[in-house]
Amino acid sequence: MSVHTTACPRNCYSTCGMRVHVEDGRIRRIEPHPGNRATPEGVCLKGLSYVERIRSRDRILEPLRRTSRGTHEPIGWDEALDEIAHHLTRIRESPGPQSLLYYAGSGTKGLLNGTGLELWRLYGGCTTTYGDLCWPAGLEATRLTLGDNRHSVPWDIARARLILMWGKNAAETNIHQMPFIQEAREAGGRLVVIDPRRTESTESADLWIRPRPGSDGALALAVAGEIIRSGGVDEAFVRERVSGFEEFSHLALEASIDWAADVTDVPSEQLRTMARWIATTRPMTITAGYGMQRYTNAGQTIRAVLALLAITGNVGRPGAGWVYANLQSHIFDEVRDPVACYPPAVPDGIVRVSVSTARLGRDMLDQADPPLRMAWVERGNPLTQNPDTNHVIRAFRALDFRVVVDQFLTDTAREADVVLPAKTMFEQTDVIGAYWHPYLQLRQKVLDPPGQVKPETEIFRLLAPRLGIDPSALDGKIPGVTDAEVEAFLEAKLEPFEGVSLERLREGPVLPPEHEEIAFSNGMFPTPSGRIELVSDEAVERWGVDRLPRYREPDESIRRAEGRARYPLYLMTPNTKNRIHSQFGNLRMIRRIDPGPAVHIHPDDALARGIEAAARVRVFNDRGELRLPARLDSSLKQGCVSVTNGWWIQDGGTVNYCSPGRETDMGHGAAFHDTLVEVEVA
Repeated sequence: MSVHTTACPRNCYSTCGMRVHVEDGRIRRIEPHPGNRATPEGVCLKGLSYVERIRSRDRILEPLRRTSRGTHEPIGWDEALDEIAHHLTRIRESPGPQSLLYYAGSGTKGLLNGTGLELWRLYGGCTTTYGDLCWPAGLEATRLTLGDNRHSVPWDIARARLILMWGKNAAETNIHQMPFIQEAREAGGRLVVIDPRRTESTESADLWIRPRPGSDGALALAVAGEIIRSGGVDEAFVRERVSGFEEFSHLALEASIDWAADVTDVPSEQLRTMARWIATTRPMTITAGYGMQRYTNAGQTIRAVLALLAITGNVGRPGAGWVYANLQSHIFDEVRDPVACYPPAVPDGIVRVSVSTARLGRDMLDQADPPLRMAWVERGNPLTQNPDTNHVIRAFRALDFRVVVDQFLTDTAREADVVLPAKTMFEQTDVIGAYWHPYLQLRQKVLDPPGQVKPETEIFRLLAPRLGIDPSALDGKIPGVTDAEVEAFLEAKLEPFEGVSLERLREGPVLPPEHEEIAFSNGMFPTPSGRIELVSDEAVERWGVDRLPRYREPDESIRRAEGRARYPLYLMTPNTKNRIHSQFGNLRMIRRIDPGPAVHIHPDDALARGIEAAARVRVFNDRGELRLPARLDSSLKQGCVSVTNGWWIQDGGTVNYCSPGRETDMGHGAAFHDTLVEVEVA
């Protein structure tokens, strides 16, 4: 039996380090790698399900072609690549190479992910997306305030004496954070959880705050005002390291506790308790989820929350800080500004960056000079995961030809004319970073691909000469097909970074050069003023928002007259520990635990609509509808309904039928959560 160092590359906080035991070509055991201090407990249920995933009877093991009946049949690699090349050559001639949409999702991390765009540049160009489904409003708000997206090591939170888990359910979505939080609580620390839903995380809370969805910015401003009134400001820290406090304080003092109680639907006494704890407890860490920054007021909300850390001096100190996105391991990124490459960036004439990820369907249909004629999709399932599913489906069906690279027949793959089988994480070596802990890790090849599966880099190498691209033009851009060539390619990428090599990574996780254990501990912030900025002229110039983090209702809100009458319920679409968005839910191991979608509704909301437990109901708005069984759930805040995201169209639970194709106030994020619905008996 051989033992290999590797790491999980999914779009997940933990990015677990692993030691994988292989015998007779099969994985026999997966255990935690002791070199990753952030993930000592080992992989989650999804990680354990890799044993099934790589050998699933539903896995695609050969190229498939869509038939006239809408099904898919096997074809050979030569036939598949010839057909793809035929269509690519045709559209390159007319209407032009930018009529190809290259859509690359975030389903798996890795340095080799950037090679696809290199092929399309050599092809002559393409159209691609900007923005992100996950976190960009928060990234941009953090950059505007602190100057960079980095945070302290995960285990530092154990030193905190007050932890605010804001819009995050770490017990399900960041499970390795919970032992460090528990360590802090055992040492006398308190935990505040801010979430409209009762979750596994709220069960551990000393104080549970349940705001109306989208109102977190009002909550943060009012608490800041109460801290200022009570004398809880760290005046020395503010004087030395904060810019704009006086102007911000006027805004915060205008936001009374009674006003916020009305806006947020949180009892005023709870808000005062939260403010008192923040004002009198040091050190404090805020660990924020991504849900609250998926509204149209998202960036301003995050700026307001960050202000609580700034005015109390909880930045750059052990046990204190902002845990949102730690990009210290992203050493290969050419640009650290998370939105610098998005419009209005100057186009290079080759890659047209003109399709908003948040408005994918509508923007695809609106492209002109040239219009879109073909799509290549990899590492993503946009028909399920992007907002406004009906428009996304319409846009994909309007294309002449679609190629999808995937391991399974997802909703997007079912729409493809050709489906190419994708590798799993165990079938090609790569180097990956993370966004919660700081480690660089080796995702080491431990198995040969089964059937006719080929890594994406090999697919690009095979396709290139069919497009008239000289193979020598790929050198240094796309690795060769052998394991040795892949490793040589990665070594060349690692060479500029002292202390980072494949040899070191084979032993275990490696900290990146110039890593900070306590973020911003030197008191230096790469902002225009060199300080934490509570007032931002760049926010005005770049995004057209207020220079202060002023509260504004989300575009779709029951407090707006147009929303209240027809669609009075907030649709919440949280993550679940059983899937990563639309991944893993098709596996039998996961299905035993979570067999199908359902809508959770408060009993009082159900009673008002004549809905009984397990009744089949219609969840709908002007954009679309779902038909699901109802689950009466008294732990849910009244006025909200909840369906976990990631269910495939085939399962009947795709929440994005109802979500809007709408961007956040900054960062070009997707404002999924600005979604009101009604529910009725089906």
